Amino acid sequence: MANGLLKFLGRAACGVLAWASFVQAGETIVLASTTSTEQSGLFNFILPIFEKDTGIGVKVVALGTGQALDVGRRGDADVLLVHDRAAEDKFVQDGFGVERRDVMYNDFVLVGPAADAAGVKGARDATDAFARIARKGSPWVSRGDRSGTHAAELRFWGTAGVELKGQPWYKEAGAGMGPTLNMAAGMGAYTLADRGTWASFKNRQDLAVLYAGDPKLYNPYGVMLVNPARHPHVKKAAGEQFIRWITSAEGRRAISAYKIGNEQLFYPLSR
Repeated sequence: MANGLLKFLGRAACGVLAWASFVQAGETIVLASTTSTEQSGLFNFILPIFEKDTGIGVKVVALGTGQALDVGRRGDADVLLVHDRAAEDKFVQDGFGVERRDVMYNDFVLVGPAADAAGVKGARDATDAFARIARKGSPWVSRGDRSGTHAAELRFWGTAGVELKGQPWYKEAGAGMGPTLNMAAGMGAYTLADRGTWASFKNRQDLAVLYAGDPKLYNPYGVMLVNPARHPHVKKAAGEQFIRWITSAEGRRAISAYKIGNEQLFYPLSR
């Protein structure tokens, strides 16, 4: 009986190992994420660590959060890592995603010409900063791409009571964070940026961070599996392994270790 039990346990162990190697050997998942995680350089730093640890490759599709969620709704990705909490929760509630989990956070910063004609540096809070820009009619460049940053920006205009339609000072780039910053730099305009992309942005010209630190500028990122019950081709096992890793102690260490000029750009959130 003991020999039979040992044989059974041996076969079970082999089965577990075979399953693990099946998940890992040459497997590649599609990760739809934000331009901020890609353009900041974070993925270039942490994904090779994940791939070395697991043998699972990651193909990143970098879009605005709204577009990344659309990719998930169509089933064209396995995992999403985005930053618009309300939209993420709705994505899960509508049955497109499975169990959103906290990953990390940073913050948004208001950047603009160093001369600061709108007086943003003296603002009481972020809402007042946006109101000052509108009152002065200072040039503003919006991402205008349904990203998490664009959604946050629109919330601030709404809180400030600013009607954007028809405003000559308000321009939409319809692009990611890097191109939007390039446009703002060329125009001498204000814009809202995530701190990670700003830290890695080289073409600053006369732009500077003029306002930061309001708790309302908090910018959390979440991860979730695209629902395999809705899209059976989703690579569930490999996707779940990525989610476990990026929310694990090892994933948190990798996120914390990514810095530009000794500045930490993202801060992991504990489970």
